[in-house]
Order: sequence, then structure tokens, then C-alpha cells
Amino acid sequence: MQLAQKNELTEESAATTRKVILDVSGMKCAGCVKAVERQLTQHPGVKSACVNLATEIAVVEIEVDAVEGNTLAQVLTAKGFPSEMRNTQGSSRVGKQDQEMRSAFVQLIVAFGLLLFSGLGHFGSHLFPILSSIGLNNIWFHCTLATLALLFPGRPIIIDGWLGWRRGSPNMNTLIALGTLTAYITSLVALLFPRMGWDCFFDEPVMILGFILLGKTLEKQAKGRTASAFHQLLALRPQIARLIVNPDGQKLAVSPNINVIEIPAEQVRVGEWLQVLPGDKIPVDGQVQFGQTTVDESMLTGEAVPVIKQPGDSVAAGTINQSGTVSIVARKTGEHTTLAQIVALVETAQTRKAPVQKLADTIAGYFTYAVLTASFLTWAFWYFVGTRVWPEVYIASGMVMGNHSIPLPNDQNSALLISLKLAIAVLVVACPCALGLATPTAILVGTGVGAESGLLIKGGDVLEKVHHLNTIVFDKTGTLTTGDPTVTDCMPLTDIDAANLIQLAAAVEKGTCHPLAKAIQQSGEKLNLPIPHAMNFYTEPGMGVSALVEGKSVLLGNWEWLNNHGITISTTAQQQGQKLAKEGKTVIGVAIDHMLAGLIAVSDTIRPDAKLTVNHLQKMGLHVMMLSGDRLEAAVVIAQQLGLDSTSVIAGVTPEQKSGLILSLQQGSLNVGNNSCVVAMVGDGINDAPALSQADVGIALGSGTEVAMESAEIVLMGDSLSDVVASIQLARKTFTKIRQNLFWAFAYNTIAIPLAAGVLLPSLHFVLTPSSAAAIMAFSSVSVVTNSLLLRGVKLQKCIVQN
Repeated sequence: MQLAQKNELTEESAATTRKVILDVSGMKCAGCVKAVERQLTQHPGVKSACVNLATEIAVVEIEVDAVEGNTLAQVLTAKGFPSEMRNTQGSSRVGKQDQEMRSAFVQLIVAFGLLLFSGLGHFGSHLFPILSSIGLNNIWFHCTLATLALLFPGRPIIIDGWLGWRRGSPNMNTLIALGTLTAYITSLVALLFPRMGWDCFFDEPVMILGFILLGKTLEKQAKGRTASAFHQLLALRPQIARLIVNPDGQKLAVSPNINVIEIPAEQVRVGEWLQVLPGDKIPVDGQVQFGQTTVDESMLTGEAVPVIKQPGDSVAAGTINQSGTVSIVARKTGEHTTLAQIVALVETAQTRKAPVQKLADTIAGYFTYAVLTASFLTWAFWYFVGTRVWPEVYIASGMVMGNHSIPLPNDQNSALLISLKLAIAVLVVACPCALGLATPTAILVGTGVGAESGLLIKGGDVLEKVHHLNTIVFDKTGTLTTGDPTVTDCMPLTDIDAANLIQLAAAVEKGTCHPLAKAIQQSGEKLNLPIPHAMNFYTEPGMGVSALVEGKSVLLGNWEWLNNHGITISTTAQQQGQKLAKEGKTVIGVAIDHMLAGLIAVSDTIRPDAKLTVNHLQKMGLHVMMLSGDRLEAAVVIAQQLGLDSTSVIAGVTPEQKSGLILSLQQGSLNVGNNSCVVAMVGDGINDAPALSQADVGIALGSGTEVAMESAEIVLMGDSLSDVVASIQLARKTFTKIRQNLFWAFAYNTIAIPLAAGVLLPSLHFVLTPSSAAAIMAFSSVSVVTNSLLLRGVKLQKCIVQN
């Protein structure tokens, strides 16, 4: 009942809201992300917004007809974050990435130039006296270099920092702008008023900008590599299709090269016929009509072995036709294809944040203000207190911070200079960018690696739940077993013969598509039996089916189904059924005209990798359980083959009851050795949809259907059970990277800001110069992104299982 209400609410919500994707520029740190989210959520008609710093996109849920995506883009643009609606093909995103990489190369050259000239002027004259003769150590050269650095490469940073301050959302560029301008103005005052006794440090703003530009360049390159998997996914989209004009089945079978024209793939319509040549990408989801070939489906499933395709088989857009020419009819086109759904799912997943990121986002919203306060307090402390309590800092500061190795004079002007340098270092060293990149870069790489292997993980919140899993529940039929059962026994209990029993059962099973129904129908086909006409079909999922066959009321199902219809089950029938169940077979009772007429036993084989998968999951510390609609005796036999004990088996369960049992496990009311469980449910994504929705983590295996994508948090596009191990392993490793990144981001700021504030200056005479603070700050962001990139080297367990 609760699940039905939940589904109704979900459908109602989906009908009244829709999601739009915006490409957002101008975000520099986690504070910018918070500002963009605030601007979006405050706009009337916006239900929620999730912004990703690494990919620079915003996924916004809006009320239908209440607001347009273009309006939101204009609002963000007016607030200093240039935005535009994402087009359906995503070309703007790829083009934008290419443009950023070109600008990053220019920035790299500028950064090296600034650091080279500043470094040569600062240190080179001592190492290479010839440089002094060309004026590289001249103070006016440094002044000119600093002025040019601020006017040209530093100008966008200063303007953006000022705009951020003006709109009430100061960001990383605000801190850098304040630091560089303060250093420049202080040095300019020292140059124009030499009687003050200050030391000029024009090299500091130059080196700050050089290190910042260098860091931004390395960060862009690293971010580009993190998105490479997604770009490869976008590149799979076919560009052209070969439309068959006036398709004629007989002519196509004889001459497949007639009446063919090339059109853009996005112009194909459902029902149109297409020709696919060897080496072509299949342009749409479709069905083979003529021809035979092999298709590389590794982009969907992660499996490198090509799949044979014959008339009647389905093919997916983006997969590659390898060996033969085929004619297909389009079934799904455009954004409705499996590939388009995967792209949309992966892109949305990259914006879904892990709950652990909420702390970082909350801190980031106030981070810049906290740093500005810390910088002011640093200046005030050293100017009014520090230089008086520890006069030796004049000598230390003169040796460490100045352009010349001479002590600073002990006076108020020098105290002001020392306190200003320390305050500048605090402004420059603080890095909200690392906090903002910690989660999205790891999710970006992790989901990209998963997509390449056919493992679709729906977001950061899923990663955190997977990390806390302690119980994993498998559906039996079609999940742990092949889902392709066969009839092994047919036992009449009245004067009816076995062939007639199969005929009647197959006629009733025409009204359903369950694997057991398929087995009975195939049995009738193998015996070449004519299947009589049936009508008035009725199905009770997990229980049984009924129909009227040649005037006879025929029921097929389990004991409970038969009892509910008043069918008497004799002792002999119960004994025979129990015997078959102990052999691991599913027993189906057949009743004709309210009398039990016979038993049909069906056996399903275990997947080849099922036992290894269960063993690996147990080694990972997970309690593995099995749910089945079978009798307990049959389910226990399967469980024993998998290495599970009887306490890990729950049998005789209907699809409706499965979600209730998952809830009982979560609440701890079902005694399985845990007070309460964090549960993953593994099913086929269709009949198990209620249980997948109820579980903490739903894993849909081997389907890739729309139901699976809606119900499950992890969708496995392949048909290998070992993908369950791989997906959990990848999710755990990705979440570990998120925690490492967040720890580094917090630890870096916790350590670096006090160091820049001069906490070690009195005791060890150690302090960070503004330029060294800039270098460390640039390194912090690059290190977070680089750490995330290490996920691309993860070896997934699926390979070990399959080998």
C-alpha cells in the first residue's frame, strides 16, 4: 500500500515537474557553486537545483509551465555566471572543453613567462652576474613586470574577484585579487616613498599570478582527463543513417543495396527501415529484419566478445556492426535510445552529491568571509601585538621575505610591512577550490569508468550508501539462475495423459511471459503438440495463472494458489511435490475443473559465475541472501549449490511481499544476524521493481530497461553476475577517493592558513611568503583532481571472476 502511494506520488511529481540542464561558466570554487544553487532555488518555479563544479553544469528541476530554462540561464548570466541551455546533442559542452584546453595552453605559456622573468630577476643575478648588466634585477623592471602582469593575465582574475565581492558572493578570485593588489600597492608605496624603509616585493604579485595560472592550467588539463570517459560516450553517437526508401522485403532479401540514401541520424523516425554496412555504427535502437552479422556491444555491456545478430534480434544505437550487411527497422530514436538514456543518466549522476559533501558545501558558503576575517586578524595581531612580543621576527622576516638578506628595522613601518605580508599570505594560501572539486571530480571519474564497463551508478549519494552496505539480497529466478528453465517432469494424477496435460498448461501460459511459462510452452513445441485456444486469462504474480481452455477451467500455480481456489491437494500429490522440490525443481500444480490433474516440474540452471560472485561478496564482508517464490525445499537446494546456508534463504515470496521483506531487513525485525541492515537488492528490474525501490541500493542486472533505470540506483548493462561485485567495488573505491579528497582539502586549509598567518614565525623563524603560498594553493587543487584520476587505473573484480 505504501509503495503504491509512493509510486503514485512519483508519477504525479514527474507529471508536474521536468528537469533542464544548464551549462554554467564563471564558477571558480565551492563558494560559487553555493551561490549558483542559491540563485536557482530562490527563483519562483524551481523545485531543486544541483550544480557540479568539475563539469560546470546545473541540473534544475522546475515546475512545468512555471519557468523556462532560458529564463534561468539569463538570471545566472546577469549574476556573473554566463549560462546557456544544454542542447540535446551536447556539442556545446565538447566544444567548450576544446576551447578551454586551447586557452589553458596560452595560460601555461604566460605562467611560465611570469615565473621565469620574476625568478631570474630575484635569484638569477646572484647565480649569473651577467643578468645584472641587462637590468633584470632592477627594481623598475620588477615594477613594470608586476604592472603588466596585473593589467593583462591578472585582469580577468581581478575583475571576477571584484564582481564576486559586489554581488555578495566573494570567491577564490576575490582572495587572489586582494592579495596581489595589496602586495603591488605596498611595493609601489615602498618604491615611491623610500624614506619609509620598506622593502619592495614586486616579485610577489608576479609569482602569485604565475603560480595561480600554472595551477589553473594543470587543473583544467586534469579536469579534461576526468571527463574523457564521458566524452568517449558522447563520441559513440552515430552521425548518419542509411535510410531505405520504399522498403520491400523480397527485394531487400535479394539486393540490399537498392533505394538507400544517407540522412542525419537524428532525422530517423520510428518505423523507418535502415541499412547498416560492416563497420557502421548502428544509428538507432531497432530490430534486425534481414541479414546476419556480429555486433560489438562493448560500449553498452563492457564485454569485448561480439554478439551474433539475426532477424528478430534487437540492436542498440552506437554499437558497431562488424561482419555483415543488415536491414533494421527503427524502434527508438533520438533521446529515447538506450545510448541517449545512458548519456543522460551518467550526466545526471555526476551532479548528484554524496551527503558527505553537504558539510563541505556548508563550509564553502562562508569560507571566503572566514578567510577575509582571518587575514584581517592576522594583520591586526602582528601589527599591534606580535612584533612587540617577539621583536626577533624583524630579523627573521627580513631574511625570509625580502628581496635582500638584510634585517628589517624595528619600527612601526616595518611592523606594518610584516603584518601586511602575512595577511597577504593568508589570503592567497586559502583554497576553497579544493573543497569544491573533492566530490565532483571523483564522481566524474568513477561514473565514467563505470559507464565504460557497463556499470551505471546514479550518483554520489549512491556511492555513500554502497559504502555502508552490510547485506545483499538476490532474486533467484533470472538473477542467480539463467532464467531459461526447462520442463523435467510431467506427472498426471488422473486419467489424463502427459501430452494433454502439457497442451492445456501451454495454452494457459500463453497469457503470461514468466520464465516458467516460457519453459512449458517450449516443452509443447518440442513435442510438436497443437496448442488449443484459451481465453479469460488471469495472472496473480508469484502465485499462478488461470484461463478457460476448450470450455474447461484450468489453473496452474503453487500450493497456495490452488488452496485459495478450493483445490484439494492429496497426500500423494504433496509427497510427489516434496520429492521434486528436494531435487531443486520448481513444482507447478495443474487443476482442471477444480480438480488437481497433475504436476509439472521445471528446473533452472545456476549461472556459471553465480557461486564465485557470492563467494567474492562474502569475502567483502557482505551477508548474502536469496529471495525466491519457490518452495523452501527447492530454494535451499539452489542455495546450497551457491554456498549459502538455509538461514540465508527466504522462500515462497510473491513480488509484492519482496519489498516488505526488504523493509523488515532494514528495520531489523527479520532476524538474520544484524540488528538493522543496509540492504542492496539485485533483481531483473521488471518484476522486482518494488523491491529495488525499497532497498537502500537497488541493482538491476542485465536489463537496461526503462523500468530498471527508474527503479534501481545501479544499472548493470551486461548479463554477467560478476558485474555486481565490480559495481560495489567501484562504488567503494570512488567513495574512498571522495573521503581522501575531502580530508586533504580540510587538512590543507587547517594547516596552511595557520602557517601563512605566522604561527611558526616566533619559534622556528618559518613563514610562508605570498608567492610560496600561491604555489601551495595551486598544488592543493591539482592534487585533488589528480587523486581522483587514479580511479582510472582501478582493476575491477569482474575481470578476475570471469577469468
